[in-house]
Amino acid sequence: MSEPTPPGSAPQEPSFQPPVAPPSPPPAAPPPPVGGGYSAGPPISGNVAPAGYANSDEKTWALLAHFGAILVGFIAPLIAYLVKGQESPTVKAHALEALNFQITWGAATIIASILGVCSFGILFFLPFCTLAVAIIFAIIGGMKANEGVVYHYPMSIRLVK
Repeated sequence: MSEPTPPGSAPQEPSFQPPVAPPSPPPAAPPPPVGGGYSAGPPISGNVAPAGYANSDEKTWALLAHFGAILVGFIAPLIAYLVKGQESPTVKAHALEALNFQITWGAATIIASILGVCSFGILFFLPFCTLAVAIIFAIIGGMKANEGVVYHYPMSIRLVK
């Protein structure tokens, strides 16, 4: 016979543990997208060269060539071309595009000003239109340069090669 259990304690039953299944392998990574899609990678921090540039100095000079033209016309891309054009083909490409565009639209602004004066003020709005076009496309070129893409300005005569 079995001995009686003392009061306040539960009877001990034999414990049964089912066998544990081995852990399943982690799921495989999905295949890369077809067609050159973008995937989310680790965040970029620090002084890392942006896409399309060898270093951040190139990006600065390319942005100066486009955005500087808003303030000083063809002078900013000319300075970028003369200072960094021989060292960096990327800066040279950006500076040449901006320089050709700013020379073209600078000449168009001068012609529009002459037409405005010769028409006794009837065409006074023409220089403002040409300046607006130059500013808008310089901003677009600067935004593309920030992405690392060389922007080919429309309505530009290729004077400097």
